[in-house]
Amino acid sequence: MDSWSISEKRGGFEVYAQVNIMGDDLLVVLSGGKIHIGAIAMAQPRPSLDDPKKISATSSVYTYVGHKEDVIVKSISEELSKELNRKAVVVAGIHWDKLALSDIKVITGICSRLTKRIIKEVGKR
Repeated sequence: MDSWSISEKRGGFEVYAQVNIMGDDLLVVLSGGKIHIGAIAMAQPRPSLDDPKKISATSSVYTYVGHKEDVIVKSISEELSKELNRKAVVVAGIHWDKLALSDIKVITGICSRLTKRIIKEVGKR
């Protein structure tokens, strides 16, 4: 198994990603703030419904009650699966108390940058 860790920081927020290439599959664990498991998404590539020549992805998501990471894991797992044409599982536990909407946008941006970095790095391996 090939694995590595990366992180992105902006302002007072830092999100970590543990990336594991498991054969043809990918497992990414995201954490930031109070570390826990809030949501899990599994995505797999498939032909696009709009254009079967293109790759898209379908996902399933499980979210623990009271957690909001479902949006993050769904979008990241689908993007990883689509761009890398492989199954991707993303687990996330990201929590800071009393976040403003602007803070949530910062954290979402951090996760987006991590996703792009993961795609680039996996493409090299």
